[in-house]
Amino acid sequence: MSEQLLVRGLPDGTKAGLRARAARNDRTVEAEARRLLVDALASDPPTIVDLLRDNAAGDVDFEPVRLGLRVRAADL
Repeated sequence: MSEQLLVRGLPDGTKAGLRARAARNDRTVEAEARRLLVDALASDPPTIVDLLRDNAAGDVDFEPVRLGLRVRAADL
């Protein structure tokens, strides 16, 4: 399953900066944005508590291994 995200309301110049960064890294703008998001979450992964707290609407299929989650203390 592949998920999609639409981002609106970016500050002026953000898309141009992303386009320039993508060109430097020989990627499409979409691939560059994907890489930035994946890297950001990998450096500070959500905890189980984060995912369950934010899942009030019930739209997250909880699959810890697929999400790359690992055990760490929750900030309560």
